Amino acid sequence: MAEEFDVIVLGGGPGGYVAAIRAAQLGLKSACVEAENLGGVCLNWGCIPSKALLANAQLVFNIRNHARDFGLKFEKFEADYAVAVKRSRTIVRRLVGGVGGLFKKYGVTHIKGYGTLTSATTVEVEGMTYQAKNIIIATGATWNRLQDVRAEGELDGERIVSYRDGIVQEDTPGTVIVIGGGAIGVEFSYIYNSYGADVTIVEYLPTLLPLEDAEVSAELAKQYKRQGINLRTGTAVKKVERRGDKVHVVVAPAQGGESETLEADRVLVAIGFRPNSGNIGLDKVGVQMTPRGHIMINDQMRTNVPGIYAIGDVSNNGLALAHVASHQGVAAAEAIAGHEHAPLDYKMMPRATYCNPQVASMGYTEEELKAQGVPYNVGRFPLSANGKAMGLNEAVGFVKILAHAKYGEILGAHLIGPEVTEMISEFTVARELESTPTEMFRAVHPHPTISEAIAEAAMDVEGQTINF
Repeated sequence: MAEEFDVIVLGGGPGGYVAAIRAAQLGLKSACVEAENLGGVCLNWGCIPSKALLANAQLVFNIRNHARDFGLKFEKFEADYAVAVKRSRTIVRRLVGGVGGLFKKYGVTHIKGYGTLTSATTVEVEGMTYQAKNIIIATGATWNRLQDVRAEGELDGERIVSYRDGIVQEDTPGTVIVIGGGAIGVEFSYIYNSYGADVTIVEYLPTLLPLEDAEVSAELAKQYKRQGINLRTGTAVKKVERRGDKVHVVVAPAQGGESETLEADRVLVAIGFRPNSGNIGLDKVGVQMTPRGHIMINDQMRTNVPGIYAIGDVSNNGLALAHVASHQGVAAAEAIAGHEHAPLDYKMMPRATYCNPQVASMGYTEEELKAQGVPYNVGRFPLSANGKAMGLNEAVGFVKILAHAKYGEILGAHLIGPEVTEMISEFTVARELESTPTEMFRAVHPHPTISEAIAEAAMDVEGQTINF
């Protein structure tokens, strides 16, 4: 007889494992089906190991470029990238073990293997059948291949690589072409550049981080050029071909024009993700999906099939972010348990990119507000006028706030500079509490901190900034 559960979650990433734990906390018998390590892409191949590598990269970058600013001298400085990678994998193993410990703590069953729906209430894993009153699909997404961007060639894991290959390679190339100027592309570019590689970013759209506010994208491009990173925005990739130990990339202007061939030791493909929705039985049970394969859900993460939910990158929420998946997991578990959960406001979700300088944002960009005809005021404060940023020798970037011209409602926040990925949370809390920029300023910020720039930008919304 098949083992029965109140909830079975397909996928053990940041959405899936959180959903399984939350369901167990609410008194539901829950299981999580995961073939690989718990934690998914984020913990094993993305968010966590990349942050460890970025921490190493920033240290190396500062020593190589700013040691004299701090009065430091090195007769012979060496940076062993292999050690950085090994450190990142040690952190991953520790956190994966931590998730397993949480499963034991809350009584979540980890079913090892790949799960397939055989009905709306049954899941088959490695030949075994499990019964579920509710099923949460949290299978995530995988990288797009080169064919999806009008290119030829296959990932070989050595010279033409995905983020998953790149995150564990223990050497840095002499020259590297990064295809894609989104979060993954700009983060890897900074790592490679810090360790001495000649880096070129090729981005089809006109700007780096094309979904960010235009001023932020422009500032990042300026800083990357200063760091020696080559930018080829507005450029289409036509062909990628490995020739021995080199890779040739044929590119041309995105709007048409003559092509040229770039050569590098390695090519990193960072052109986005596609949902892992195939071959898991969704068609068999009639789950409705978008043309691109995302599962359609409502505010409670319910699909059109009773008892089946979907969360994270496989759903049609539009944001492939770990923290969004985790909150969706909580929402799904609470919906199953009959608890109230306010709908998630995806537009106001915080977004973070851990390049250097860091980028963080939430809400609408200025371009979006203009297109929609929304009246707004802008407040800005440059970090070049912030004492803490100057003390850190990182006085680049700014804080930018967009607020409704009549009601003072915070419509967007866009930050670039040191540690802004930590600072963006102040805006998500302010938005949740319906605070205005004036109220943000009146909440005293400690001195000297970079967060003072938030208070100054908030005052600038009303044209009353004090220190600039």
